[in-house]
Amino acid sequence: MKTLIKLERFKFYFWVGSVWLLLWIFNSLISYPKTFVLHSLNEIWRVLYIVVANFLFFEYILTFIRKKRSIILFNILIGILLISIHLLLLSVGLYAWRSIGIQLHIYTSLRQSTLMMDGVYSQIMNEIYYQAQGGFTSIFFFGIAKLFYDNFKLNQTAQQLRLEKQESELNYLKSQTNPHFLFNTLNNIYSLAKDKSDLAPESILQLSKILRFMLYETGAAFINIEQEMKIIDDYIALEKLRYDDSLRINMQYDVKDIKQPIPPLLLIPLVENAFKHGVSESRNKPFLDIHLTANQQQLEFVVINSTEKLIGEGSVKENIGLSNLRRQLELLYKDYNLSIQQGESVFTAILKINLASHV
Repeated sequence: MKTLIKLERFKFYFWVGSVWLLLWIFNSLISYPKTFVLHSLNEIWRVLYIVVANFLFFEYILTFIRKKRSIILFNILIGILLISIHLLLLSVGLYAWRSIGIQLHIYTSLRQSTLMMDGVYSQIMNEIYYQAQGGFTSIFFFGIAKLFYDNFKLNQTAQQLRLEKQESELNYLKSQTNPHFLFNTLNNIYSLAKDKSDLAPESILQLSKILRFMLYETGAAFINIEQEMKIIDDYIALEKLRYDDSLRINMQYDVKDIKQPIPPLLLIPLVENAFKHGVSESRNKPFLDIHLTANQQQLEFVVINSTEKLIGEGSVKENIGLSNLRRQLELLYKDYNLSIQQGESVFTAILKINLASHV
């Protein structure tokens, strides 16, 4: 794994070296148009050395220098020594690499005619100085590129970790919500069975539809809003079996695109809450009004249900279903609003979501 990581890092230095090479070739085109081809070949030969040297320096030598040691002075001395060696590699070493290229007839000496003929030593020193200019400049070029690249990779990794954490939390919330939803549904069937109601078999059939949906449809990140509407209808049909004709239910859907994607079981907690903590506790004329509008990726889901007057009513206490829904919305969307209002005999929940703001 470590070897693969270093190989991936070397590819980065290769691409930085390619940019470096293009800059020098462009400079050669401007400064030496007549010998542009020869200068370009020289730069190709030189950049091979520069890429390897800077790769070794930034990936291994600097890592070794920054290694924690018991004696700080020892770190400083090692740092000075290794940096000095690297500077020699990018000056004297580049000159030696140039000489190898000349021997192999890859590199062409183009500067001898411009040097003052003060002896071989003077020519060598001038050529080393020339090579050092490019070599030392490459340290800053590769260093800045590495700084930006490492910062980009760090942000990318942090973003990936955030996404994984969000996904894990969403799965946890779903693992809480789904059993909670089934538990309430089974309670309804139990009450029918306890009363030996003829509607018990029908309630089991309705439950099987809901279970089939939860097993085969809710595993995906999104479902069509049509499917969400269908599961709401099935759940309401199951709940209605417990009530007589005194329960009034009004459902209105205004959805232009029924194939519009939304997360599965996102809306049903509000309906479930309306039955469990509202309709089931209403003694006189229970009712439930549901209005769903979804146009141009703007969704509005309004659930209004009857409820009993609360004594000493204060802020609305949210149960696990509503709390989980609120947290899921925080993780899924940037632009949403969930408002809950407890009146004297009416409970209202209004959910607005900009579906285009999905994280």
